[in-house]
Amino acid sequence: MDTRNGRPAGRAATAAHKIIEGVTRGPGRDSVHPALVPGVAVEDTGRTYRTDPLVFGIAVTFTLAFIAWGVFAGDNLAGTTKTVLDWVVTNLGFFLTSISTTVLIFMLVVGFSRFGRIPLGRDDEEPEFSMFSWISMLFAAGMGIGLVFWGAAEPLTFFENPPPGTVEANTLEAMHQAQAQVLYHWGPQAWSFYALVGGAIAYGAYRRGRTPLISSIFAPLLPGGRTDGAVGRTIDIFSIIVTLFGTAASLGLGALQIGHGVEIVSGIGELGNGILIIVIAVLTACFIASAVSGVSKGIRALANINAVAAIILAFFVFFVGPTLLILNMIPAVAVEFIGDLPQMIGRSGSQGPEAQAFLSGWTIFYWAWWISWSPFVGMFIARISRGRTLRQFVSVVIVVPAVISLVWFAIFGATAIDQQMNGAGLIVDPPEEVLFGVLGNLPLPMITSVALIGLIAIFFITGADSASLVMGTLSQQGRPNPSRWVAVVWGTLVGVIAAVLLITGEEGSGLKSLQNVTIIAALPFAVIMAFMMIAFFKDLRNDPLILRDKYARSAVRHSVRAGLSGYGSDFALVPVAYDHSKDDHPWVDEDELDDSLAETYAATTSAIDIIKDADADDGTGEGADVGVDPESPPEAMVPVDPDSPPRG
Repeated sequence: MDTRNGRPAGRAATAAHKIIEGVTRGPGRDSVHPALVPGVAVEDTGRTYRTDPLVFGIAVTFTLAFIAWGVFAGDNLAGTTKTVLDWVVTNLGFFLTSISTTVLIFMLVVGFSRFGRIPLGRDDEEPEFSMFSWISMLFAAGMGIGLVFWGAAEPLTFFENPPPGTVEANTLEAMHQAQAQVLYHWGPQAWSFYALVGGAIAYGAYRRGRTPLISSIFAPLLPGGRTDGAVGRTIDIFSIIVTLFGTAASLGLGALQIGHGVEIVSGIGELGNGILIIVIAVLTACFIASAVSGVSKGIRALANINAVAAIILAFFVFFVGPTLLILNMIPAVAVEFIGDLPQMIGRSGSQGPEAQAFLSGWTIFYWAWWISWSPFVGMFIARISRGRTLRQFVSVVIVVPAVISLVWFAIFGATAIDQQMNGAGLIVDPPEEVLFGVLGNLPLPMITSVALIGLIAIFFITGADSASLVMGTLSQQGRPNPSRWVAVVWGTLVGVIAAVLLITGEEGSGLKSLQNVTIIAALPFAVIMAFMMIAFFKDLRNDPLILRDKYARSAVRHSVRAGLSGYGSDFALVPVAYDHSKDDHPWVDEDELDDSLAETYAATTSAIDIIKDADADDGTGEGADVGVDPESPPEAMVPVDPDSPPRG
């Protein structure tokens, strides 16, 4: 077989002919070249949705069985989950620590490399939500209730009991170390899990026309791209279960904090289980009502209200608390975090029993916790991030919440530590009492305590109704706006699990068991996330925008070289037909062409949009795309004689 430059000529000719055939069809063309596809949204595909009886039925059955286990054998459930959790932490904790750093690095590469220009939608699509609403919903759905619960308690805990092998307790150094450790648990690595799942789902649903499901992310890795088989359904069932349990556990913590706030405000003493159940029932009814109203109405309104309320509370504590200490704390903690990051990442159980206990009780617990929440938060983030570029997406989803966490913990953590150093006598066990204790030592304690109860309640509602919508989507084959009855079913089950396991077992073992289950479930989902990165990267490499960049660079480089060689400086670049088989110069490997995307696009539209020059010029200096007139066939760029009339 003849070869040119060591490459089979036949393959080059085949690739060239395939490309030319795809881009030069006449007005009656029924397909479009993959590099010219402007994106396909899932709603443009005409896909119909229905409740998947297998996914919905198995998930509901498993949930009911787990509730029965908690009701009739709560202590057995607690013992079993604790045994399994101890084994996971001891033997596989290193994997959870490694995956957290790997996912962060991967998402930073995606956001700040050439892939960052890729939009999560069509080329010309605008974001659905304003920046403020977008960040508000990110904050509320991702960690809002956790930040309120641990905002003062965790820094104070590390101040009194610093991580092993670091600094002396109850010192200025311990204050900085405590805040840096908290930021490690709540900062960029935590949000990178959400960014991976959310970015991959949004890209598939709004740029490639796939259903917004966890299983759809793996289309590039499954035979024929089919995700509706046994593997895909298993992933979706597992995602529902993890979402349900992770949400219920967090909402259980929120209910405990609300209950304690009611005790303080009302002065009636310790509440019984009956009152806690009533609190959960009322909040469950509220978040179900919010969920059935849809994302645009319910969740956005609540998220905006919550963001404003949280900002007001934070400003109040900032101004009436140790203001100068907080101002000094923020930059100091940022520097401390960067400096201590290698040490925190490198901490392992091999450093001794104290290090092992700290990791199992805090760091590994948090990595598993964020992983268990990633299906729910990731799918919700995908829903609200449509129209953003990957660079915007990564910058906001990873960086902005990390900065918010830094400021939040600096305000409430520094205030708690300052009060403790001045003899306030705050007690960190149970942790739900710490923030109310901090507010009790500041002006207007009754008003701020009532406001805190309202803030927690809205976070409860926002998180739960978001989870209900996500579980409904997973149950109905990716339906963006699931049926109301499905959202009601999942919302009710979230409330039932939170209520039942909050009061079953001895000394809160039911809630602890639920937390343990979510951590155990995080291990296999961490493995899923490893393959998710591979599938997502494979998709991005074949994105139409990336293919256009490859064509532009290769075509211009080839044409300029040929023009200088043949005509010196007197030549111009104009599009003319060109047969690559003559010089073995295929500009893009045929294996990189995503014909399935082109076929999907051809089936959803009758016209090819013009690829505008501006869509590639975002100030990065990476070049511009080549404009294509749909009325004339796109042609290869080659140098021509300057004396001949221009074409095209």
